[in-house]
Amino acid sequence: MKESTDKSTTTLKGQIERITYSDGSFVIAKVKVPLHKDLVTVVGNIPSPAPGSVLSMRGEWAKHPKFGVQFKVTDCTCAVPASIYGITKYLQSGLIKGIGPSMAQRIVEKFGERTLDVIEHSAEELLTIEGIGAHRVKMIQDAWSEQREIRDVMMFLQSYDVSTAHATKIFQKYGSESIAMVKENPYRLSTDITGIGFLTADHIAQKLGVDVNSQMRAEAGILHILKEFNNEGHVYCPHDELIKKSNDVLHISEHILLAALQSLVLGNRIVIERLDAELGVYLVGFYISETKVAAKLMSLRHSQSRLEPIPADSALEWVQKKISVVLAEKQKEAIKAAISEKLLVITGSPGTGKTTITKAILEVLSKSTSKIILTAPTGRAAKRISETTGREAKTIHRLLEYMSGAFQRNENNPLDCDVVILDEASMVDIWLMYHLLCAIPDYATLIIVGDINQLPSVGPGSVLKDIINSGKITVVQLNEIFRQAQKSMIIMNAHKIINGDCPNLENHPGTDFFFINKDDPDEAQDTIVRLIKDRIPRKFGFRPISDVQVLTPMHRGAIGTDNLNMVLQQALNPDGIELVRGNRRFRVGDKVMQVKNNYDKDVFNGDIGIVERVDSVNQTAVVRMDERNVRYESGELDELVLSYAVSIHKSQGSEYPVVVIPLFRLHYIMLQRNLVYTGITRGKKLVVVVGTPSALSAAINNNQTMKRNTWLSNRLVAAAALAKE
Repeated sequence: MKESTDKSTTTLKGQIERITYSDGSFVIAKVKVPLHKDLVTVVGNIPSPAPGSVLSMRGEWAKHPKFGVQFKVTDCTCAVPASIYGITKYLQSGLIKGIGPSMAQRIVEKFGERTLDVIEHSAEELLTIEGIGAHRVKMIQDAWSEQREIRDVMMFLQSYDVSTAHATKIFQKYGSESIAMVKENPYRLSTDITGIGFLTADHIAQKLGVDVNSQMRAEAGILHILKEFNNEGHVYCPHDELIKKSNDVLHISEHILLAALQSLVLGNRIVIERLDAELGVYLVGFYISETKVAAKLMSLRHSQSRLEPIPADSALEWVQKKISVVLAEKQKEAIKAAISEKLLVITGSPGTGKTTITKAILEVLSKSTSKIILTAPTGRAAKRISETTGREAKTIHRLLEYMSGAFQRNENNPLDCDVVILDEASMVDIWLMYHLLCAIPDYATLIIVGDINQLPSVGPGSVLKDIINSGKITVVQLNEIFRQAQKSMIIMNAHKIINGDCPNLENHPGTDFFFINKDDPDEAQDTIVRLIKDRIPRKFGFRPISDVQVLTPMHRGAIGTDNLNMVLQQALNPDGIELVRGNRRFRVGDKVMQVKNNYDKDVFNGDIGIVERVDSVNQTAVVRMDERNVRYESGELDELVLSYAVSIHKSQGSEYPVVVIPLFRLHYIMLQRNLVYTGITRGKKLVVVVGTPSALSAAINNNQTMKRNTWLSNRLVAAAALAKE
């Protein structure tokens, strides 16, 4: 077989000579392949590899810049060897406990090609070999049985078109029970195994002969569709819409779907509740979250504080001298409310003094207690409030001591505090708000700070907006733009946009907001590269990688995150040691983003860092995140993506020295007022918009953000009425 670097899929069969590297299922091995003069380097997911094993592989040839030609495995099966040489290598690998290198040699010399058959069917014959007693025979039998189970599971799963990578994850999850588990309910794979969705599980189920009209399939499909609604930000799904969507996806009659719904209710998987004129269907976790958030907020509002009373007028006079600021009337109102109310919301756009008022409230309340907690939903937001106030702030997850899949702080182990200040509240979804409130004691004061005009949380719910719209909780709206902020065109244009007015697009010296008119997205791509690589650093002195962030409405297209990341990587960091992971390349010096919460590493979705080191042989990387190094093993690299360009949604809670935003009509699905407002307000010192005035105008005129299915506001109204009774 001729070695080539052709990317087309091909097949290869050979015997493992040695394992160069192994990390769980990811393996780098040297394989002896017929008609190949040299050993072939094979990389990929290989189940239970051992020297001597025979691999039947499907994959593609690739040329590594440092290590040369490699065969990248996409799928493979692993069989026991048949030749004496292969059997010897296999037994000498240490895979079978009780058999070392010299013992392996003696066994093969005795039984030859019958060796594996003897171990499998007549292990008592091993007693005829010197040095093997009954105890060692039992050890060998057990180890052989375990390896057989792995092979059997892999062969079973792969016979139903399950990839090697997925098969390995399934075996790691279920072990020897894998076959039984999958046969019993293949749909559990979509909830138990990362990377296997409902459609993949459904394909496996059909291969296994599961009836397309079975109630098991209907239940799994309904749960899948409810999760899709949650992924779109909804807390519940209207009943009739759920039935229609389920029928469209599953092609199952309505009476089977209704029976499945009833079964899910009885199994405590979902809740169906009358919400005015319609029925709402909740996954049980989100139902509990929404109802408990409403109840807990009202409980906080009406319970007794243990803070000593603070005279408002003297506090106002004192704090203005303390922080050397003359407060506006709304800011004074916020301080008075913080003193008198147990539950308070402070909202306002950039430049209206949210940071100042937070510092002032901290000073005033510190006269009465030292038990004040600052928290925010992301590490970046927590770091920013800590820097601006000079006090420690923690992410909600760290504050609630998230470990092993659970929050250690809760109703049974509450926080020791008198005051909690929650910043960037627009980013908090209903599930996280529920867990935070569970950990706040009733006697504590809760002050919620956020910008209602920003995009809603990535997760389900519109918590901040619902709390404000309920009218049952004290809200102070900061609306005066202070004189210093008025000098910034970023802030002035942001306020124009949120009020539905066209921003000032005149590019003049000294401004911090520029608009570059480009009609063609491909030209805009070139312009963005030149801006970041040359023009912005030369004119303003900002560093291209660490100071400048591209924020774009979408992921696809010439000016989407996917393409811009490849283009900007090549322009800003074209050389150096790199690590290839699928279609992604990570190089030392690359800017990357964490896209999944990893509580063990204390890094979270949206955290940005710089690649410090990569090891392409062992498939590991070290990333500098917030002044500390985080090591990523092979199986964790899927949690990283390039982040020269990120979506505006991902930028929430962050601030960057410079922001560049492409804005075109091809983004029409995402052209909304709050999206552009959020993007522009991420820039601290400089914002450059590249695109067309018509796209900007379309976004400003579209204030009809997608309505999320939530009932929190209504529940707060009901809870408030109940509290008065």
